[in-house]
Amino acid sequence: MLYQYNKHLVSTAQELRKNMTKEEKHLWYDFLNKLPVNVNRQKIIGNYIVDFFIAKKRLVIEIDGIQHDFNDNHQKDLKRDEYLSKLGIKVLRYTNIDINKRFYSVCKDILKYLDIKEE
Repeated sequence: MLYQYNKHLVSTAQELRKNMTKEEKHLWYDFLNKLPVNVNRQKIIGNYIVDFFIAKKRLVIEIDGIQHDFNDNHQKDLKRDEYLSKLGIKVLRYTNIDINKRFYSVCKDILKYLDIKEE
């Protein structure tokens, strides 16, 4: 399924792909890019750029840094999650701490949601 996207965000998404956070790189290079499904990085959906998107499963994976706890960022996240939910997309959120301290558990959780058996 194709989703509408804001063409003005293309250069931002490309820049984010080139400059992933340490935690995004860890999840991408050590897990997501090895999955037997297509995973997009920094995918534009509507007016939002999501960290990782698995279209086949209608799944977004977000890695939240400390900035998500400040100002109105949490409210913005809720608004974005609501928008994605209306499109039939599930959002899985993990923190940088989850990636750094509980990486295996994060991977297991994603595999469980994708209904992929561990090897």
